[in-house]
Amino acid sequence: MHDQRMRQVPAQRTSIVKTIQSQLILSFTIAILVPAIITGYVGMRIISDQIFTRAETKTISDLNSAREIYRNKLAQINNVTRLTAVRSLIREAVKGRDRAFLAKDIPRTLYREQLDILTIVDSRGTVILRGRNPGLYGDNLLGDRFIDQVIKTRQAQTGTDLVSRDELLRESPDLAKQALLNIIPTQKSRPRPEQQETSGMMLKSAVPLFDDGDNFLGVLVGGVLLNRNFEIVDKINEIVHEGQEYEGHEIGTATIFQADLRISTNVKNADGTRAIGTLVSEEVYDRVLKEGQRWVGEAFVVNADYITAYEPIKDPMGATVGMIYVGVLKQPFDDVLQRTLVTFLGITFLGILIVVLMSIVLARRISRPLKTLEGISKKFAEGNYEHHFVAKGPIEIEHLASSLNTMAHQLEAEKRELEEWASTLEKKVAERADEMKKINAQLFRSEKLASLGKLAAGVAHEINNPLTGILTNSSLLLEDLEQDDPRRDDVEVMVKETIRCREIVKRLLDFARQTEPQKRPASINALIENIILLVRNQTSFRNISIEKQLEPSLPDLLVDPDQIQQVFVNIILNAAEAMTKGGSLTIRSGLTPGRQNIAVTFADTGPGIREEVREKIFDPFYTTKEHGTGLGLSISYGIIEQHGGTISVESFVGKGSTFTIQIPIVTSENPLDSI
Repeated sequence: MHDQRMRQVPAQRTSIVKTIQSQLILSFTIAILVPAIITGYVGMRIISDQIFTRAETKTISDLNSAREIYRNKLAQINNVTRLTAVRSLIREAVKGRDRAFLAKDIPRTLYREQLDILTIVDSRGTVILRGRNPGLYGDNLLGDRFIDQVIKTRQAQTGTDLVSRDELLRESPDLAKQALLNIIPTQKSRPRPEQQETSGMMLKSAVPLFDDGDNFLGVLVGGVLLNRNFEIVDKINEIVHEGQEYEGHEIGTATIFQADLRISTNVKNADGTRAIGTLVSEEVYDRVLKEGQRWVGEAFVVNADYITAYEPIKDPMGATVGMIYVGVLKQPFDDVLQRTLVTFLGITFLGILIVVLMSIVLARRISRPLKTLEGISKKFAEGNYEHHFVAKGPIEIEHLASSLNTMAHQLEAEKRELEEWASTLEKKVAERADEMKKINAQLFRSEKLASLGKLAAGVAHEINNPLTGILTNSSLLLEDLEQDDPRRDDVEVMVKETIRCREIVKRLLDFARQTEPQKRPASINALIENIILLVRNQTSFRNISIEKQLEPSLPDLLVDPDQIQQVFVNIILNAAEAMTKGGSLTIRSGLTPGRQNIAVTFADTGPGIREEVREKIFDPFYTTKEHGTGLGLSISYGIIEQHGGTISVESFVGKGSTFTIQIPIVTSENPLDSI
């Protein structure tokens, strides 16, 4: 009868080697692919941000250099004007209205110092001499803000000024022609109704003239027209960008704007000419000219993308009259980013390929001994205990094989003893009536050992969950992590969980011996956090949300952390298996009303447990699962009982189940120490 019951054990429908091997390979692939994608995305974003942040920082530095070059030009004009104004011959000629001398000296100074205007007016603003147009004089220039300010304050005035076409014509028709620009409609610029710009933007310095008695004689005005004058922008490009080129394009560009109009630039059109007369975008116009703020960012300039910086140019009265711009070609940075991306993706793909190949090798190494165990366990289930086998693989599997061999020898001995007793039972029934109780006891024991034979068939499934949890993260171990790598904590978790898995298998096989707990102070909340960290990546929890309601500041308990963690894991995994279509699991911890115990509850939203099943769930070897062993909750019940606590369950069909564990607050092996 004993052998007949064992032969009724159904054969497994799915080969365990296929299940574990495919799950391991899939888990390894997911474990490397997901971090690789996330790391790749985050890494490229960081690299991209760093590249363009540095480009913008360099552009701002270039803009500061361009500003200094612009100011140096202003200072040069101011120095020339001042030195001319302090010459005694000039002062005497102005005082004596010696136009003949001035008409010879002033033009020479103007051309020698490469000025566009050098004009002298008297103390009332009347023109004495124009260096570029000596024949036109006697008109009054009161209304010119620079001249008015010098006459009013007797102080020099230097800065940028807008000069009307009429004033340019009086100074020289050539200057008016130089300032005249056709406005070219430009992409994203603000609409401008006029088609030409007739005024000009000038670097101007006005200094007072005094005689030897410090009497104010008039004003000397010097200036350089910026329209179509490329001295400053070319100098900026030469000093800041050193004339570098990239694929036939200048890496750096500089521009001086009169309002939003390019009047001096080394930005080139498609035909290679300078982009004079083009407009800036409306976005930059609003930021720089209207608000008077600096603008830094990526922009399309005429015919290429640049990392740009714009800064307002203001006249001495604080009004914004134009802008100065520098830009760095964006294409070199894009190419660097693209090459980095290709290299990064290549390394990532190679890493994924290596990990997948390693996962296949490791999966086969683990699945082969499990397949052997599967075949032997089927023979045990059929009542054949004569096989002795050796399973080469991880140490836990080797220990399991050794325990199965020992169990088989014990079962075979019991079987032979029972057969011997059965052959002589009819002859000795009268004289060995007392021995019947012993035979019955031995028979009961044999049946329990036979049930442990079934345990061998299911033990691979029982260890599958911790193995899957460990091996899902073990791929990270293959990547030769640095000491400061943030993922190193996960690897350490996997090492600890590997040790715990070995202890679970050992305790499962030693179930009948009721191993004494190795107690030490431990935090219940910390154990729960560790368990959640362990199970969160498992496939069965993809559609399950875990909510923690842990009471802080709970006292540490004197418990065996591994055993208590085994209980919690068992209950959580049972809840996950009950919620195959998803749901939620709520874990609570807190003190009981009498504050003598710590209570931990696990409430799921699964289908619930029928009453007839609920009465047996803590019985050894009772299970409703096709491949279950029926030991999980029984072991959990024994562990909690050994800790002096209780475990109970409440369940309503269709609404879920709640497991409650209460553990006394004991902090010392001596009960009197906890009073």
